[in-house]
Amino acid sequence: MQIIDMHCDTISLIYQQRQLGTQVSLRNNTFQLDLEKMKQSGYLLQNFAMFLDLGKTKTPYKDCKKQIAIFQEEMQRNSDIIAPVTTYEEIIANKQQGKMSALMTLEEGETCEGSLEKLKEFYLLGIRMMTFTWNYSNCLGFPAEPAKKYLSPPQGLTTLGIEFLEQMEHLGMIPDVSHLSDSGIQDVCDFAKKPFCASHSNARALCPRGRNLPDELIHSIAKKGGVIGVNYYGPFLSNTPNKSDYYFSYVKDIATHIRHISNIGGISCIGLGSDFDGIDDKLELKNCSSMGLLEQELKNIGFHESEIEKIFFQNVLNFYKELL
Repeated sequence: MQIIDMHCDTISLIYQQRQLGTQVSLRNNTFQLDLEKMKQSGYLLQNFAMFLDLGKTKTPYKDCKKQIAIFQEEMQRNSDIIAPVTTYEEIIANKQQGKMSALMTLEEGETCEGSLEKLKEFYLLGIRMMTFTWNYSNCLGFPAEPAKKYLSPPQGLTTLGIEFLEQMEHLGMIPDVSHLSDSGIQDVCDFAKKPFCASHSNARALCPRGRNLPDELIHSIAKKGGVIGVNYYGPFLSNTPNKSDYYFSYVKDIATHIRHISNIGGISCIGLGSDFDGIDDKLELKNCSSMGLLEQELKNIGFHESEIEKIFFQNVLNFYKELL
């Protein structure tokens, strides 16, 4: 089965490890995702997020550029099995050459430091998707689950956030509403002229976390032609800890969220958004080489082969065909 995954934090984790003096490669490592494990599972494309934690950096723009440099270095070093892409045509060309594809994304809109010129610069460097926020309020909008509790309900996009949305659509950079507040997502639904995505978000009806999407927003994203990548993080899958009092990520729960989202938004709105290397190791899907477990569970609960293909790669590939 081919796989497209809309979100992982592997490049950012490599960056963090190198900052600590540990040399880590993308080709083979002990993380949840590397190129050899991807190839073993049949990956077609992986989105690699340049993730910035505003609580740990005062220079997000500069730090993001350093992560992009690592991404570019790893792409050159492993050009025999993977190549970066910015267009749908490049994805298809890589497939025909027997190579996997890598798409750069940005997780934390404040990395642009409020500058539309820096947004354009990131586009020219190859970024093709960006979240407005992570877990901090910024000049673009407000997060769903803030690092510091709100004293009043979170607001939506700022005036600048709407300008960024318009410029992203103009450039051809996909808006990503994962981590954004409900009001912010509604603003994107109201102002966006093109489809957009939630790269790694689940269903709030099954697990009442702010980071998860309520049914009305699942429906709205789907109605706009968007795609939702299901997240594998235990606390976003179930509201009930196990006997050891921690949240374990079970494949059956991932499949249940997929079923619910398909019931609300239709089978064409679902993709995968693992959040590998941005989540803990309490996973039944130990790493990206274990994707056969999810494929089998989807079969077990009644999904047909053609539907699983849509979930695993076809929906996102069609989404990219339209937007990249």
